[in-house]
Formats: sequence, C-alpha cells, structure tokens
Amino acid sequence: MHIKNAWYVACSAEELSTDKPLGRTVCGEPMVFFLGPGGEPTALEDWCPHRGAPLSLGKVCNGVLTCGYHGLQMGCEGKAIAMPNQNVANFAANRRFACASYAGFVWVWPGDFAKASLDALPKLAWADEPEQWAYGGGYYAIACDYRLMIDNLMDLSHETYVHATSIGQREIDEARSTTRTEGEHVVTSRHMFGIEAPPFWKFALEKAGLPTDQAVDRWQLCHFTPPSHVHIEVGVALAGHGGINAPNDLKTYAVVVDFITPETDTSIHYFWGMARKFLPQSAELTDQIRAGQAKIFAEDRAMLEGQQRNQSHFTNKRVLGLSVDVGGIAARRIIERRIAGEASEAGKSLAE
Repeated sequence: MHIKNAWYVACSAEELSTDKPLGRTVCGEPMVFFLGPGGEPTALEDWCPHRGAPLSLGKVCNGVLTCGYHGLQMGCEGKAIAMPNQNVANFAANRRFACASYAGFVWVWPGDFAKASLDALPKLAWADEPEQWAYGGGYYAIACDYRLMIDNLMDLSHETYVHATSIGQREIDEARSTTRTEGEHVVTSRHMFGIEAPPFWKFALEKAGLPTDQAVDRWQLCHFTPPSHVHIEVGVALAGHGGINAPNDLKTYAVVVDFITPETDTSIHYFWGMARKFLPQSAELTDQIRAGQAKIFAEDRAMLEGQQRNQSHFTNKRVLGLSVDVGGIAARRIIERRIAGEASEAGKSLAE
C-alpha cells in the first residue's frame, strides 16, 4: 500500500525529451510522461483508448502525444484529439495526473488531482540556493518494498558492514543513535567525536583543503518525511570545533538525497544523490562523488533485493526489531496513518 495524495519523483528532467514519451509505473499506476506544447511536463494513464496499447511506445510532436500503434493523437488533458481517417471525438478521456517540475526532477501526484498543491512539494535548500550548493546524483530500479529502503536509510549502522571500504567504520556501531518525531518528520541522529575519518571523508577533506591526518567529529542526521523521502545530513569537521556546527572552513558538509518512489509493492524507483556545501563550483568533484555514490548504493541494492527475496519466500517468519530500528518503525507508522486516512476519506466519498 502507498500514500497516493503526495508528490513523488517520477523522473529526472533530463529523462524527458521533446519527441519521446517516458513510461513509468508509480504507486501501481502505469503512467506516460511527456512535454506539452509549452514544454510543461504532463502525466496521463499509459493507455491508448483505441486498442489499449501503451502510449509510452509512441512519439511526441509539438507537444501532442501520438500512439505508436495506429497514430491516435492524445492531448495534455487526456482527451483523444485525432486519428487518421477516424472519428475519436467521443472517446472517454484518460486519467490525468498532477505533474510539476522542481529541483531538476519531474514530480507526480498519483492521487486526487484536485488535492495536488505546489506548496506541498518538499523545500530543498540545495535546489533553491545553487550558488552555495552542488548536486550530483543518479537512478536505480530496485526490486524491493519501498519501506525496506526507508528502514535502510533511517538506520545507518549497516554502513560498518555493507560499506566497509568507503563510509563504514566501527565507531558507527559504538555511537548510540537517538530518534525524535516532530509531527510527520522523523529524525535519527548519530554523532561521533574524535575519530579517524573513513576513506570517503578523507577524500572530501583533501578536496576541501583540510588535513586528513587529524581526528574529526562526524555526524549523521537522517530525516524522513512522507510519502517516502529521506535526506541525510552528513559530514566531518576537525575535532573540537563543534561538529556539525563548526565553521564552514573547518568542515565538509553535505546532504545525501534519497527520493524513494514505489513502483509496485515489491519494486521502487530510487533517485539518489549528494548535495554538498563545499567547493560547489567543482564539476570534477561532483562527478567523482557521483561515481563513488553509485558504488555505495549498488551495495545497498544487492542487500535490499536479497532481503526482499527472503521476505517473499519465508512468509512464515517475522522480522525482529531492535533499538536501531526505531527511526524506520516511526516512519512506517506515519505512512500507515496516512494510508488509513486516505482510505477513510475514500470510504466517506463513496457513501455520500
């Protein structure tokens, strides 16, 4: 089950071209995305009303979507507007989904179109202040329940084992995490003081012109917000200067960006990246970090897909919770409440 009345990342802006649609399933809804006459993103049901072919296998010409099977033309409102030598005026309209562009992504609202509001888009400092930040990221299709990825990101104790050669270190296990919930915002925090920086952060320190042979204070603040977004404040500062609150010239600070979009009950679209607040002008550094992150998240993908296979097979077993799971459990409860609220609203509407 998924929250429907919320914004999800559907694709990067780069994935949409002026002449080719994109097919993507979001929260179990097959959708076709394309650019309308003014270049605005549009999302419709991926269904041709003539023979049921996927409209995403067609083409786009001057903002009009054309089915690749028999040439039916579909407008941005979801209404068939033409077909060679045929009258399609009475065809029922396709469902249209609310769509928006922001922060280099195309967003979609799979629920009630009338409830979609641009004000509900997440506020992203790194997107709104490009002169201070640099961002680089990528995309993975992962065969797992979206909640498994949320669990993974809200409990970073796995880094010691899954990412031992890059960002993992034993001090993560040794430092206790704390979790707090503020409305629908869950924050799990971990701070480590006077430690040696792991390989990735030594690399970042060197690029920032800071010494790599000194002890550092390290932080990880995992932020969950519905429907399924996790942003993680990460970084290191030279030890004894305030950790995350250290002056900018004594630390490297970044936000790991995780937009988790359910495809089906057991698969996700995973948009990952890092927004950093040091050396924002260096495109070379952005590429280097992106390449490193791709390897790290590939390690997560292998573990999560194996976890999903096990949970789908061992249906007679249940997973056991520990103290490190508090953040993921709190996130799941928020998701469950939102889904239940939407179901209740839908029931009331049917009764009226």
